Amino acid sequence: MATKKTFAITRGKVIFDYSALYCDTAEKLLKSELFLRVVDGYIERIASKGSPSFAFLRDTMTGVKRADIPAHLVNFFRLLTSHSAEETAAMNPEYQRLLSSREDLLEMIEGLYNFWRRLERFFYIEAPKRSMYAKNRLHHAQFIKANEEFKDLVLHVYRSISENVTGQNPRVYRQLPAGANIGMLTEKIDWDCPEAYAGLLDVPFIRLSLIEPPLIIYPVMNTRKGSFEETGKVADGTFDIDPGEWFCFPAKVGDLTAFIFFHQDFISLGLSLSNLFEIATYEEIDGKRPDLMIAFGLPKERLTGSTMFHEDKENGMLVGMVGHSEEVDYFGYFKKMTLTLHNIAMLNRGRLPLHGAMAYIKLKDGGSANVVIVGDSGAGKSETIEALRTLAEDHICEMRVIFDDMGSLGINGDGKVAGYGTEIGAFVRLDDLQAGYAYEEIDRSIFMNPHKINSRLVIPITRYHHLVKGYPVDVVLYANNYDQTDADHPPIEFFDRAEDALSTFRSGARLAKGTTDEKGLVHTYFANPFGAPQRRESHEKCAADYFGKMFGSGVKVGQIRTRLGIEGFEQEGPKAASMELFKIIREISKKGAGGK
Repeated sequence: MATKKTFAITRGKVIFDYSALYCDTAEKLLKSELFLRVVDGYIERIASKGSPSFAFLRDTMTGVKRADIPAHLVNFFRLLTSHSAEETAAMNPEYQRLLSSREDLLEMIEGLYNFWRRLERFFYIEAPKRSMYAKNRLHHAQFIKANEEFKDLVLHVYRSISENVTGQNPRVYRQLPAGANIGMLTEKIDWDCPEAYAGLLDVPFIRLSLIEPPLIIYPVMNTRKGSFEETGKVADGTFDIDPGEWFCFPAKVGDLTAFIFFHQDFISLGLSLSNLFEIATYEEIDGKRPDLMIAFGLPKERLTGSTMFHEDKENGMLVGMVGHSEEVDYFGYFKKMTLTLHNIAMLNRGRLPLHGAMAYIKLKDGGSANVVIVGDSGAGKSETIEALRTLAEDHICEMRVIFDDMGSLGINGDGKVAGYGTEIGAFVRLDDLQAGYAYEEIDRSIFMNPHKINSRLVIPITRYHHLVKGYPVDVVLYANNYDQTDADHPPIEFFDRAEDALSTFRSGARLAKGTTDEKGLVHTYFANPFGAPQRRESHEKCAADYFGKMFGSGVKVGQIRTRLGIEGFEQEGPKAASMELFKIIREISKKGAGGK
C-alpha cells in the first residue's frame, strides 16, 4: 500500500496535504519544502524565458550556483518577514546587492507571488478513519478554519516582505484568494470492493469540499471527441494503481451512487464535480457497492481505447475507464462518461433516458407546468429555459430546474409519466448565456477556459431533492436549432401521432456548434450519444412505450425551433422560442395541468 506524498506539483497544479505541511507562522511556511519547490519552479520559469528578473538575480547573486539560488532566496525572505531592508542587510552583508535595486527586487517578489497564484492550488486534510466528524461538525469547522488561516498566512508573508523592502504600507489591500483554490476533507472508507477492482480500495474518498470562487481553471482541451466504446471484458491488472496519487469523488447521480476515481493530474476537473453532483453520504459508501464506477486517468496501455465502459453483470456495476492523456483533459469527459453509465442503468430499470432539460414553472396566477426540452449539445435547450426565466420574470413566481442536461422518464406513484434528474449543477457554454448572467452568478461559479471558444461554466442550479422527486410531465419538445421560423415553421409545433414524434426524436438532427469535434448538420440517435446508441434495441422499445403513454395521457409532444445553431440568432433565437413557450405554459396552466 502506497502512501500519499505530502505534496505534488504537476501540470500547473499543486496538491498538498495540509496536515503534513501545517504552517501557523511565517517562519514555518518559509521553511517548508513546498515553498522551496515553488521558488525553484519560479526561478526555472524565469530562467527559461530569459526574463529581467532572472538577470537581476544572476547579477546580484554572483558566486551562487543556479541550484543554490532557491535556498538563498528562502533565507533572504525569512529575514525580510520580520526585519526591514536595512536591518536585513546589516545582519547579512551578502544580501546588500539584492537590496541595492529595490524596484527590481519588488518585481521579482511580485513575479513569485503571481507564479504561486497562477498555479491551480488544492489542499486536503485526511480525517482519521471513521472518526466522529460525520456526527460532529467540529471537523468541518476546523477544515474551514484551516483554509482561512492558510490564505491569511500567505497574504501576510507576501505583504510583510513587500512592505519591508519598500519601507511603506500599501494604500490599497486586495484580499485575493492567495491560499488554495479548492480544499477537500478526505477519508479512507471500507466499501464493498470486488476483487477485480482491489487496486482502488485504498483510495481516499472526498467527504467535503471547499471552493474559493470565482474559480478559473484551464483544462488542456476545450471540446470532447469521439464516443464511449463498450468492451465485453476488462484485462487483469487494469485497476492496479498507486492509491497515493488518486482520489475518489462519491457522487449521487439521480438516485444512483457513482464512485468517480481520478488521478491527481485531473484534480481540477475531478473537484469541479462538487458544483455538478451531490456528494454521497458516509452511509452510502461504507460497506456499499456503487451502481456506477469510473476510473479517470488509467495508464493508456492498459486500455484498447481512450474512453471505454463495461457492464459488469457479475458484480452488478457499470464501469467506466478513461486513459491518462491530455486529450481527455476536459470536463465533458467526466460528466458524459458518468451520464452514459447512468443512462444504461436507467434503461436496465425500464426508464427512458433523455438528453435535455426540464423545468417546473409556476405562474403568479397559480397555474404551473412541467416542461422537457430534448436536444444534443448546443441545441439550445438550456438557453431557451434561461431566456424564459428572464423574459417572463413578471409572470413567473418560481422556476425550478429538474435537470439541465440529462434526466429520465419514469412512472411515478400516481401512474403518470414523470421526469427525474441527475445533477444539481449545470455545465453550460458561457457564450450562450444571457448577457450578464455569468457575472451575476460569479460568486458560485467554476469557469473553464473563459478566453476560448466553447468556454464553460459549472454552476449549482438546483437541490438534490428535486432530482429524485419525480415531476409529472406536461410538455416534451425536441430542440431544433437549425430551422428558420416562418408561417409554415412556427417556433413551436406539436405532433398528432407518436410515430411522427418518434421519427423526429430518433433522427436527432442538430447544427453542430463546436462543442464537440462535429461540424455542420449532424444526426445523433435520439440526440443522445450517451447510452442510447449503445443500447439501441432496448432504447427503441422503451421510447415507443413512453411516447405511447404520453400521447395516450394528453402530454403535448412537439418541437421547438431555437435557431441557436444559425449565425446571428444565438440570443434572438432562444428568446423568440421562449416567448412562444410561455404562451403554451399559460394555456396548460389554465387547464389545470402541471404537478407540484
